[in-house]
Amino acid sequence: MAAALTSTRFCCSRPPLPPLPGRGRRSVARCALPGGEKRSSFSWKECAISIALSVGLITGGPTLGSSAYASPLEPVIPDVSVLISGPPIKDPGALLRYALPIDNKAIREVQKPLEDITDSLKVAGVRALDSVERNVRQASRALSNGRGLILSGLAESKRANGEELLDKLAVGLDELQRIVEDKNRDAVAPKQKELLQYVGTVEEDMVDGFPYEIPEEYSNMPILKGRATVDMKVKIKDNPNIEDCVFRIVLDGYNAPVTAGNFVDLVERKFYDGMEIQRADGFVVQTGDPEGPAEGFIDPSTGKIRTIPLEIMVDGDKAPVYGETLELHLNMLCLTITWGHDFQELGRYKAQTKLPFNAFGTMAMAREEFDDNSASSQVFWLLKESELTPSNANILDGRYAVFGYVTENEDYLADVKVGDVIESIQVVSGLDNLVNPSYKIVG
Repeated sequence: MAAALTSTRFCCSRPPLPPLPGRGRRSVARCALPGGEKRSSFSWKECAISIALSVGLITGGPTLGSSAYASPLEPVIPDVSVLISGPPIKDPGALLRYALPIDNKAIREVQKPLEDITDSLKVAGVRALDSVERNVRQASRALSNGRGLILSGLAESKRANGEELLDKLAVGLDELQRIVEDKNRDAVAPKQKELLQYVGTVEEDMVDGFPYEIPEEYSNMPILKGRATVDMKVKIKDNPNIEDCVFRIVLDGYNAPVTAGNFVDLVERKFYDGMEIQRADGFVVQTGDPEGPAEGFIDPSTGKIRTIPLEIMVDGDKAPVYGETLELHLNMLCLTITWGHDFQELGRYKAQTKLPFNAFGTMAMAREEFDDNSASSQVFWLLKESELTPSNANILDGRYAVFGYVTENEDYLADVKVGDVIESIQVVSGLDNLVNPSYKIVG
């Protein structure tokens, strides 16, 4: 096995910058500056901020097993707020719903007020239920008025299932209304979760086939054309109350088909079963480094490490970007405009990824520092926001391939420690969406 991941020492009193995920001992110290929606204008201030942030992390950013200081980034971080627009979505279920390749305003108008119930419940006293009641009435009205448009957006083969779900949704909204009238606050959140599951399934029923072609050079790899759900059972040693914890993870092959397909293929090979957690530092939980000198999965058919390309879906694009980080577009933009040349990708420097690092338990691939296409089997889950990883202004977005979210028991990831054992990972749904599975090949 590659040498264990070591913690980074910081020799300053200010909050340390967390080391970024890398394979083995290697850690990426370069950074992107993700932001909001595309626009065609150019800001010298934002360009300067991006260069300062990138250079600061290249020269001063921490790597695993080395010392680093937080100070090079201190003057830059506050100005990054100019790139943040609107409150970030942090709920993994909501992120997955908005990541679906659909365009149906009617179902989104049902979804949004149901999601807003979460914020309504944060209000103190009886006013919370008053706000929830407004959310429920808004969702009910949207469903009643938009039912025809919702039905028209369903894939023909899934129409019957969609109609049944809409009926259940309507009944459930009536039940939630009665819960509010009875002032049963504790029953609101479970019912909200149930109704949002109906909404999410209806939205999935709107996807008719896989929406784009995989580039030819990657088309023979294991590919997840759709979504899959896996259960990861971890034996947690240091917390007697949760000795065995099952994390449910939804993998998104619509936005990361090669990355998710690679992981599902490894799961079916039982690659992760019995493997220890190899990093757990409060910033990320990481695993996937097998025993022996190799830092990734050795493909038995070639005798070499199987690697996959960096795969990033940008919001608004029809297919992922392969083989390069979004920071490359940013740096090229700044340099090209500095030299006075034309540039085709003016909006790229504020592009948002379809699967952002917004949620606790965001799952992504680790890779080598200077090779975007070196990911193999090492994966990590982001645990918390930091000065480098605030939601909607996250230097990890566009630099690491996110391919899923922990949707159940994600809070217990904070209890996972180095040496805890993954007892098993099992696909519980969506395996039929995997094409070119290598695990079925003998050898």
